[in-house]
Amino acid sequence: MDASAAMDKMSLRGAGVCLVCKGSCSGFQPHSWRKACVACGCCTVDHAPDGDLEDDQRMGRLLGDSPCSHLTAKVKGGGGLRVYKRNRMIVTNPVVSRKDPTFNTTTYDWAPAGLNQKLAMQYMELLPEGQRPVSGTAGALERRRQLLSQLPVYDQDPMKCQSLSDEEEVSTMILFVKRFKQEVLGVGEVALPGEGGALKDAAAQRMAKEVKDRSDKTNAECHQNQTATSSAGSSAVNGNDGKTEYRCTGCHGEVVKDIPVVYAERAGYHDALWHPTCFVCSECGHGLVDLVYFWSNQKLLCGRHYCESVWPRCSGCDELIFCKSFITAKDGRTWHRQHHCCWKCGQSLDSPCQH
Repeated sequence: MDASAAMDKMSLRGAGVCLVCKGSCSGFQPHSWRKACVACGCCTVDHAPDGDLEDDQRMGRLLGDSPCSHLTAKVKGGGGLRVYKRNRMIVTNPVVSRKDPTFNTTTYDWAPAGLNQKLAMQYMELLPEGQRPVSGTAGALERRRQLLSQLPVYDQDPMKCQSLSDEEEVSTMILFVKRFKQEVLGVGEVALPGEGGALKDAAAQRMAKEVKDRSDKTNAECHQNQTATSSAGSSAVNGNDGKTEYRCTGCHGEVVKDIPVVYAERAGYHDALWHPTCFVCSECGHGLVDLVYFWSNQKLLCGRHYCESVWPRCSGCDELIFCKSFITAKDGRTWHRQHHCCWKCGQSLDSPCQH
């Protein structure tokens, strides 16, 4: 694949100046296969390419066909494509002065879904200021960078991968993505301690609706019976669970009852909850962007590190390796055979070059 085709396939056109190099970078010029800029050498994430629309489309593809699909919407005329229903929050506060009253408006590029503004603001105030996604600030930019880093589009969409060499690898990746969507992918939910039962009921109702929507007329009665059984089971825990003390699953510290926490459906609503600042990837320690998590071996992981726990990742192109033959270095790093080379001159890494 030539450089121009690669640029189109990766959908990176229109990216701006490097956030690391700033003025010394003339603008993002993607390498033909490495996820980096030819002009400055920094990675794609450091250029934060595209914009909100592209981010929402990528998130729609990720969350679609999963238990989190209620956070997406079908694109009209899109042939089944879905887009992320990103929850934005606009907070308006009056500014008191001697003159006519004015208003100070703050827009958050993302906020947890399903909350009233008071609880959502409580959640935001618990985050470090540099991580609050206020539009136009470093926090909003950091959110976009984490979307690209934690949830690479080439970890979920074979069409965005340049290194899949045959149909067998494509099929393997499709099956892998399908499985993680159904078995480990989730989105955290913010609520007060003790409200896990209400969240559990809401999840059961969503599942019942999805089952009903998918079922045909011949098995509709069977599904309705299953739904009734499921709802009866979940009603035993409803609203406040009666506990008087709560502890964070992450830091094991005490949780104050009137302060919002994060629940993860995959971990269960009864015992597991996290301080907002503790809802992080157990591998890299970064806060899970938009509360998207992968629950594996009783741990929270970001998408990147979950995928790496199942498949090796190429140190050259940053894509997952689905082929049987690849290179493993003594330090554990892995490469596609064709990418075990200097990305500037193409010489094998087994032989030193001037770069």
